[in-house]
Amino acid sequence: MTIPTHRPSEETVPARTGRAPSLAGLPSLTGLRFYAALAVFLYHVTSPQLSPFSGQTAQDAARLFGIAGGLGVSFFFILSGFILTWSARPTDTPGRFMRRRLVKLYPNHLVTFAVSLVVFAGAATTAWQHWLPSLLLVQTWSWDPAVSFSVNAPSWSLGCELLFYLCFPLLHRAVRAISPARLWAWAAAAAAAVVAVPAFAYAVLPGEARLPGWQVSEVQNWFVYQLPPVRMLEFVLGILLARIVLTDRWVGVRLWQAVLLCGVAYAVALDVPYLYALSAVWVVPLGLLIPAAAVADVRGRRSPFRGRVMRWLGEVSFAFYLLQATVLIGGGEYLAGHAPYSFAEAAGLCLLAWVITTVLAYLLYALVERPAMKHLSRPRRGGAETAAPTGRTTGVR
Repeated sequence: MTIPTHRPSEETVPARTGRAPSLAGLPSLTGLRFYAALAVFLYHVTSPQLSPFSGQTAQDAARLFGIAGGLGVSFFFILSGFILTWSARPTDTPGRFMRRRLVKLYPNHLVTFAVSLVVFAGAATTAWQHWLPSLLLVQTWSWDPAVSFSVNAPSWSLGCELLFYLCFPLLHRAVRAISPARLWAWAAAAAAAVVAVPAFAYAVLPGEARLPGWQVSEVQNWFVYQLPPVRMLEFVLGILLARIVLTDRWVGVRLWQAVLLCGVAYAVALDVPYLYALSAVWVVPLGLLIPAAAVADVRGRRSPFRGRVMRWLGEVSFAFYLLQATVLIGGGEYLAGHAPYSFAEAAGLCLLAWVITTVLAYLLYALVERPAMKHLSRPRRGGAETAAPTGRTTGVR
């Protein structure tokens, strides 16, 4: 099904067709996923532990991109709530929904987990107390970085997503019960709660026991950045924003205005206390960017994010996100002893790492993710599919 250019409300379209709005009508959101994954890549490749740069250049790069990881993760969490609400099927069951989401998460996770375990063989992360929580995607419930960032570090966010998926049927039902006239008030409350989280962490949680190079304690960092119920606030915001668009309550913010606001927020994030740069700074700009991109696609407005190349990069971005840390760390170990590099050499290594990760991400997407979604996401009974066809996957987590 295609999304009408002018759609009066969420309720009218599913009631008429019996199916959910098509994700194929939101190519800009797929394209934007590439930039979110790239932000996380830039954060990792310029981190002090992995950066090929040296001296003042390394310090400048770490400061410039040290906030990019928080931007990328916040985008994915808000987007998840938005997309799941946009594509919700009126006749869906919790069991079918969870089947599709687990098939989306686990095949890529299991492959990248195994690859990381091989690459890091002999490291401390191979102790079962560290790798087992990561395998089961419950590592993010621990504030010990040796557990929460174990094996394939970016997979901690999948532990948050797993909780989001488990709660989505109830959250979606609760948000649908909210009067459309009150949706913006609820969205503002969710955004305010996200902003309040770092203030609470600074005021209440212990600030001692800092790891080398950390600006806050491991408990403070975990509470703001990794604790699933806290990050669920952004997921709920995404649900509310989707309902705002679907019920024709959008305020008219254009895509270019939201992009400009994100640029301003990035400049602000460079000079705010560390915990605020993890999510609080991004919640309003991203909360406007995602719906603005969806509205631009639905209404046929111009967008720089929906081209063929952008859509392709967005399609492979989930695989890219899961692979990039392993490529960077493995590459760093392979090149150990060759530093220092000139600026051109360091920049070339960063570009090479991006190319390698992108190629591997496409292979993972084509050989694992897409086949799994095609063959495993729908229940079969006697060889016949019992669920409505899902169509092409957009790769949105």
